[in-house]
Amino acid sequence: MPRINLALLSVLDKTGLVDFARGLREMGVRLLSTGGTKRILEEAGLEVTAVEDYTGFPEMMEGRVKTLHPKVHGGLLARRDNPEHLAQAAAHGIEMIDLVCVNLYPFQQTVTKPDVTWEEAVENIDIGGPTMLRSAAKNFAAVTVVCNPARYGDILAEMRASGGGVSEETRRQLALEAFAHTGQYDAAIATWLSQAFATEKSAFPGYFAPWYVKQGGDLRYGENPHQAAALYAQVNAPEPGLTQAKKLHGERELSFNNYLDLAAALEAARDFAEPTAVIIKHLNPCGAASAATLGQAFVDAWAADPVSAFGSVMGFNRVVDRETAELIGNEEFLREVIIPRYRKESGDEESSIIGAFVEALIAPGYEPGALELLRRHKNLRVMLLEDFAPDSRRRDLDLKKIPGGLVVQTPDLDFAGLSDLKVVTKKQPTEEQMRSLLFADRVAKHVKSNAIVLVQGTRLVGCGAGQMSRVDSCLIAARKAGKRAAGSCLASDAMFPARDGLDAAAATGAVAILQPGGSRADDEVIAAADEHGIAMVFSGRRHFWH
Repeated sequence: MPRINLALLSVLDKTGLVDFARGLREMGVRLLSTGGTKRILEEAGLEVTAVEDYTGFPEMMEGRVKTLHPKVHGGLLARRDNPEHLAQAAAHGIEMIDLVCVNLYPFQQTVTKPDVTWEEAVENIDIGGPTMLRSAAKNFAAVTVVCNPARYGDILAEMRASGGGVSEETRRQLALEAFAHTGQYDAAIATWLSQAFATEKSAFPGYFAPWYVKQGGDLRYGENPHQAAALYAQVNAPEPGLTQAKKLHGERELSFNNYLDLAAALEAARDFAEPTAVIIKHLNPCGAASAATLGQAFVDAWAADPVSAFGSVMGFNRVVDRETAELIGNEEFLREVIIPRYRKESGDEESSIIGAFVEALIAPGYEPGALELLRRHKNLRVMLLEDFAPDSRRRDLDLKKIPGGLVVQTPDLDFAGLSDLKVVTKKQPTEEQMRSLLFADRVAKHVKSNAIVLVQGTRLVGCGAGQMSRVDSCLIAARKAGKRAAGSCLASDAMFPARDGLDAAAATGAVAILQPGGSRADDEVIAAADEHGIAMVFSGRRHFWH
């Protein structure tokens, strides 16, 4: 194991720097450094040689040129087992540099600022740092390369235990980290420049290179047991989101399907302003409600379809309180309150309601007493995402994998408001119905197309999802709602292309309908609504979800 004798430190992120450098000096390692890094180390009382004194060449061009020198890169790239390399190094006064500690200018953080200038962005493209990292990483057989301050403690511990060296396995892992770091850095620059240099204005860069890092070990399996799966987080994502959620409880690890359903629950719950509970099954909401309290919203959502809610994933847009937590997974409450209410309201006396089991839930917080109650369910995964609905998610892009590539779109985050709704029928919806239609519109966005939802007030009572025909979605929504369909409000995620869909919507028992409009058959559909005596509004906004 080669001993580390000379280290070069040049970092923008000074976290842990002084302690790391002091630990190196205590083991007899000599230090080279530049600029602000050198100044901080000297202020801490550490002996440091300036890189410009070592190379005999001054920093110049406002710091653009300082480490791009043969005495630096020769000391990093020379093979220690090659006599010719060593002889050439000796002839030119090049010392072997055994450790490089570098992190880079904050390019990605800089270009995400709304007021960033071209000059500021360009000056935050680091050249010397990535070059040193790559040189050191290429020669990992002899050089230790560090780009992450979190590694400092482990490196010092290994050096102390080994008499001043770092194992080859550690050097390999550090080299991989360095290449991943510079790769992501270059990808971010290429993505930004492709937009900055574009001749036509577009939300989409000519080169799109998001960077992902695996989180933990493999997942248990994929969508099916014969498929392998893993979780990756996007580096510097506009919204860290679900990959950064904390698991507060749950003996089992989350599965591939759990993550998909949690994402659906998160996206749905955070689309509502009032206290809201959403119950997700196979990506679709089988229950959703807004109410004055989170507990009431949860009860209303659960009573929508307790048949489907077994084994579901739930999302809440408020801190979960003790009242709500007491009801989640509560078999007694299911039997005594939810089932009787569902049977009475829907008229469904036959469907089997298996139990109250919940796979996982996600919320922006949990009261201490609530978390204590939820921990009684050993198989319930309790996920915390404090930054539940950041504004930065508007800068994110929606990616969908297709064979050989991706299709990319901006996120669907905007809804029609009351002033956007256009009444197109003779019958006018009431104020209460308008409120229900807006609620239904938000729910329909999270239902697989073709989507039809029926609501009473601000709670879902019937959902028809993922059908090839909008007529079929109406039939399913009506069957799910049962008696509750009568007098309900209906939202369609897209227009009715012919009157048969409107006839099917009317047959559900709905008395008011929201749809985006825009079909060639709009006049025919409006006439059909008038025939049925139904109020209908156009929102002007479609919410397809494939």
